[in-house]
Amino acid sequence: MTTPFTPAGAGGERTLAVVSAGLSQPSSTRLLADRLADATVRELEDAGYTVRVETIELRDLAHAVVDAMLTRFPTGDLARALETVTGADGLIAVSPVFTTSYSGLFKSFWDVVDPDSLTGMPVLLGATGGTARHSLALEYAVRPLFTYLRADVVPTSVFAATDDWAASADPSTGSGGPDVGGLPKRISRAGRELAARMSHRENEGPVDPFAATPSFTELLGGS
Repeated sequence: MTTPFTPAGAGGERTLAVVSAGLSQPSSTRLLADRLADATVRELEDAGYTVRVETIELRDLAHAVVDAMLTRFPTGDLARALETVTGADGLIAVSPVFTTSYSGLFKSFWDVVDPDSLTGMPVLLGATGGTARHSLALEYAVRPLFTYLRADVVPTSVFAATDDWAASADPSTGSGGPDVGGLPKRISRAGRELAARMSHRENEGPVDPFAATPSFTELLGGS
């Protein structure tokens, strides 16, 4: 039997940001992102936390992402999405695998994120692809990206191939008994790991770049 994690405190509220880079509708990438979020929320709620989930579909922000890369100034829905991601207590990021790596849209989104804003952020990584032979892309492509951003990436990342969904006993929930195939088990384990990290860390918001700037009173020698 799996031992549940020990929460750092007795409940509270946590915000979970979910970023899906799926290009189609419906999307297996979004499906995996939702299952990972469900598993994480179950663990946190069992530990007494209230969880708010904010899901971001990069497909809807594609033009804004390109504009931001050109102008270096995100606006509108993209700016709000960036605030959601950087202000969350935990993050789930899922991309389809194209040509042995994450999608261009997925990478472009993280290129417009402040590189210091994810430091210490608990992150769960996922990816989807046609066959399991692409599964290592999570470890040699996606994980190094978030390591560079100094995020706290959980040990278990989840890759879902087409056959994985077919082998799942209940793909609508990502859950099942001990004889269920590997995908639901990986989803549950990954969600438990992210919930444990989130329970021990609450996002205090972005650091004020002017916090150390002396006031006019201090500059003039006042008390």
